[in-house]
Amino acid sequence: MVDALGVAVVGFGWMGRVHTQAYARVRHHYPRLALRPELVAVAEEVPGRAEEAADRFGFATATRDWREVAADPRVQAVSIAAPNFLHREIAVAMARAGKHIWIEKPVGLSLDDARAVARAVAEAGVQGTVGFNYRNAPAVEAARDLIAAGEIGTVTHVRVRLFSDYAAHPESALTWRYERERGGSGVLGDLASHGADLARFLLGDIASLTADTAIFLPERARPTGATAGHSRAAGGTPGPVENEDYVSCLLRFASGARGVLEACRVSVGEQNNYGFEVHGTTGAVFWDFRRMNELGVSRGTGYQDQPVSTVYVGPGHGEFGAFQPGAANAMGYDDLKVVEAYRFLRSVAEGVPHGATLPDAVRGAAVLDAMARSALSGAWVTPEVPA
Repeated sequence: MVDALGVAVVGFGWMGRVHTQAYARVRHHYPRLALRPELVAVAEEVPGRAEEAADRFGFATATRDWREVAADPRVQAVSIAAPNFLHREIAVAMARAGKHIWIEKPVGLSLDDARAVARAVAEAGVQGTVGFNYRNAPAVEAARDLIAAGEIGTVTHVRVRLFSDYAAHPESALTWRYERERGGSGVLGDLASHGADLARFLLGDIASLTADTAIFLPERARPTGATAGHSRAAGGTPGPVENEDYVSCLLRFASGARGVLEACRVSVGEQNNYGFEVHGTTGAVFWDFRRMNELGVSRGTGYQDQPVSTVYVGPGHGEFGAFQPGAANAMGYDDLKVVEAYRFLRSVAEGVPHGATLPDAVRGAAVLDAMARSALSGAWVTPEVPA
């Protein structure tokens, strides 16, 4: 018998919709999942947006106040897709109310926020999953397995890149994302958080780093109404951008490997150019999110002029088999969130974590904190070791 699990979504912008669609699809792909998510409540402060979501997706209750979700005994698990400055307050309250949480990265505005959420989840004895979706790509998991098996020898260096143009337009609205108090860091929290997680997922802990940041568009127009995603606000009152557009970072891993992590949200001509290149003493592995289901792999004994082969992931890699029957049938971004939903619900059903957890978020936040400190001082910095 499959048990029902009452779920809620707090924050219904684009990411809240993605979570909701993942709940709707998860049992299509994982029919043996022991829990059946039921959409109980949706909370969104923008007038009318929660009601629209309830009408479209079938939530039983719509509200503008997330506190009503925390108090609702029908709700057993909550997706938190609200802006960063609300993460800590909402997540801590939900955990203390005994609700399992699936929260988007970067989990608050700071290392302290991530720690507070992780502590609340641990003390409440609930499960906590974090939205580091790129590690769920079957090709990324295949790359990790390949590296761990020594198929490219000892890893020497890695380059992780995350370039996008979502904030490149000079008329992009000055939303909470660009404010230090509500958005926290800029491209650090938005894109480099994924890069830090991928680097750790593939190669292990980062021992030290040095970083540089920059703001290239120092002023934007304030929006005159509610926004969603990356809206424009031509003609609005201008205001200052308070957090970084760009970061470059040199990494030293505990293993001895070296790395470069670079991220930018104002890269004209780049759309979701995310990926990595890992080099070892006998080979290399390459991944590009825009060709999400492929790996470039070089391995052998040639060393010099050694070719690179394209490997198409298939049912034997990660969760690919839950979506497609054979290699080279494409998976997409939303599928990665279905995988995330599955691992969250499996964590709840089994009482043990699957997928990215709050401790992963804390370690990632420690890396971002170190980047910010290094950018101010110009020095090499050691990320704090989580308590």
